[in-house]
Amino acid sequence: NEPAPASTAAAPPPMGGTCNADAASSFVGQQATDAVVEQARVAAGAAIARALRPDMVITMEYRGDRLNLRTDVDGKVVGASCG
Repeated sequence: NEPAPASTAAAPPPMGGTCNADAASSFVGQQATDAVVEQARVAAGAAIARALRPDMVITMEYRGDRLNLRTDVDGKVVGASCG
């Protein structure tokens, strides 16, 4: 018996993505400007980020690589989650 040949295909990315909402917690209390949202995205290791106002209609599909910054009505970040 010969061993199976090694695969040359790249391994698929891990399920669930790489977003780490805890890493974006330092942005709580700041205004959710484009710059702050981008800085939080980079800190969390997320592929994309969005700021979510309380009155905003949003899609509910789960994306493990997306950072969600929840804001108050004045646009201040009040929490972060992935999904």
